[in-house]
Amino acid sequence: MISPSTGSLLARIVLLFSILCTPALAQDEPSESERLVSIIEAWLASPHRDNTSEAFTHWNEEGEVPGTCAVCHSSYGAIDWMRTLAPAPGVIDHPVATGTTVDCAVCHNASAASLISIPFKSGASIDSFGSSAVCAVCHQGRASSQTVNAATDGLEDDVVSGDLGFINAHYAPSAATQMGSLVQIGFEYPGKVYKGQFTHVPNLNTCTDCHNPHSLEVQLDTCTTCHQGVASFKDIRLSPMDFDGDGVTNAGIATPIAALHERLEQAIQLYAKEIAQAPIAYSSHAYPYFFTDINSDGEATEDEAIFPNRYQNWTPRLLKAAYNYQLVAKDGAIYTHNPHYALQLLYDSLESLSESVDLDMTGLMRP
Repeated sequence: MISPSTGSLLARIVLLFSILCTPALAQDEPSESERLVSIIEAWLASPHRDNTSEAFTHWNEEGEVPGTCAVCHSSYGAIDWMRTLAPAPGVIDHPVATGTTVDCAVCHNASAASLISIPFKSGASIDSFGSSAVCAVCHQGRASSQTVNAATDGLEDDVVSGDLGFINAHYAPSAATQMGSLVQIGFEYPGKVYKGQFTHVPNLNTCTDCHNPHSLEVQLDTCTTCHQGVASFKDIRLSPMDFDGDGVTNAGIATPIAALHERLEQAIQLYAKEIAQAPIAYSSHAYPYFFTDINSDGEATEDEAIFPNRYQNWTPRLLKAAYNYQLVAKDGAIYTHNPHYALQLLYDSLESLSESVDLDMTGLMRP
């Protein structure tokens, strides 16, 4: 296995060789070496290269990244998964060394180039990602409707069970949210119909159609050809329905999603207090995100947002709603990736909780 330091040295050698050996082009055209430098600079400034982030330093003290995490949190794990086409989504059967990020070799290798069908936690496989298939290896979450169903099967909806713990959909699951019900990343309530893949116009349907593959940024002018006059991605909206009942239909679709998301948090707190008999509070940064609200102030304070104080009065109904709440929270651009799927999950979670506590659903609309 090549060590991280050796890999870094090889990258520098390759770059130097390219700069020295690439023939000069016409003056008004960037040389191959100039384009390569531009690409590397974009990657160096991206989250994929941030070797100080928790995503890549969490296992430093242990000295290795476990196989359950290595596929998405190290270049070694990602390449091993693609090379062997490991059957379990996002998991390999061995740990790898710490010290890497999502580097050039993750996307630029023969196995990545030949990826076609990507398996998801629900058991579905999707073959429509094209050149963005490598993105979906990691950006698919770690749970699904099936995960939640398996945990709650046979339990009464409103009875606290000591066998339940919070199920985390995981982080930045944008490939899964884009596919919606095709991969069932959200908890989908029985008897409901959910949005499948959210498609844009041709040539804007895969990850790298919109995101720069190296910097990961999306330029707003990619969207303003059609969505004229918008100042941010959150301003974009085509749906005329008043989803959140506020009488406003010209605000960006991110607005009703945020409104229903806030309502769901309040509903979760009401249900936890009245039915689960233990107040709950959410923290967006502390694992496992839901904690006992000791002082009942609705906030997970620093002394409350600690693992020993994790919320443990879960009922199946509460867990399902909290799962969907976290999914919408952790795809920070779900309003772009699949807005109607997000609205459906939020509405149905609220509707389910309203069967047990008094919630005002007046004016709310389900897409």
